Amino acid sequence: MPTASENTLFGMGNPLLDISAVVDKDFLDKFGLKPNDQILAEDKHKALFEEIVKRNKVEYHAGGSTQNSVKIAQWMIQKPHKVATFFGCIGTDHFGEILKKKAEEAHVDAHYYEQNEEPTGTCAACITGDNRSLVANLAAANCYKKEKHLDLDSNWELVTKAKVYYIAGFFLTVSPESILKVAKHASDNNKIFCMNLSAPFISQFFKEPLMMIMPYVDILFGNETEAATFAKELGFETDDIAEIAQKTQNLPKANAKRQRVVVFTQGKDDTVATVGERVTMFPVLDIDQNDIVDTNGAGDAFVGGFLSALVQEHALEECIRAGHYSANVIIRRVGCTFPEKPEFH
Repeated sequence: MPTASENTLFGMGNPLLDISAVVDKDFLDKFGLKPNDQILAEDKHKALFEEIVKRNKVEYHAGGSTQNSVKIAQWMIQKPHKVATFFGCIGTDHFGEILKKKAEEAHVDAHYYEQNEEPTGTCAACITGDNRSLVANLAAANCYKKEKHLDLDSNWELVTKAKVYYIAGFFLTVSPESILKVAKHASDNNKIFCMNLSAPFISQFFKEPLMMIMPYVDILFGNETEAATFAKELGFETDDIAEIAQKTQNLPKANAKRQRVVVFTQGKDDTVATVGERVTMFPVLDIDQNDIVDTNGAGDAFVGGFLSALVQEHALEECIRAGHYSANVIIRRVGCTFPEKPEFH
């Protein structure tokens, strides 16, 4: 089997510094947060980010959906380092420096577009007991510019080095023109372009850019909720997940040499994937409910494990097995974190 080499995997997305801390109910009430939620920051949350750092023992992790996935792919592969390249936008500030250091520690070859108009994006994870309330402030992540970064020769060269590309749907809200350039390159050169539906709001409010990219998508990821919303937006008139997978597979495709693969996860239920003309169910690994600490990074982790096998040219079944393994590891821990080495064979 081919082993992965440097810069084989390319990811682009919203780099966020995850700031997690244990807080009390008063803190949640002060900022009007529910114990278990994921929201985008509004003006009233601005002070939250300064306060959470001051008042609690804080953990920092390089985050953002795509960056999480490529980081986990790198962790699964272990050696060589820098199998994964990552592009995204940060600010020229303290949090940006932490993000660079964290990416380096994860052995990801991050090349950030740095600008000083907006601060580095952050995601505050306010933990109370088993609950975590997430507040994301995209800030700099929103400022990625194709012509200022992706189009530069030295950066584009890294794009062309890759064989597998992964971009979460979240980036459609930032720079669809960047995604299109990368997707077309993959399609024109018979390489593998992967995308994620990421959240129901992407299919609902960013359907146009999503469908502009879809003909170039070789592998599409999503969970059951995102799949159902996507089907509704496209008028599939079915809520059967296998049927949705099949109809998604049959959407128009630019590179006819590769049949589209659709992979939908369903939490503890079987993962659904199109294998050739059929739809196959793949059971996830058993886990005791009491061992589940935090399911939040599970989707990103599944994709990361999947990609680690994909860049080594393993079969689809093997990619899914790797995805199930890494997701199973991540849900036992707070945030998208992992032990030193995987125990996956």
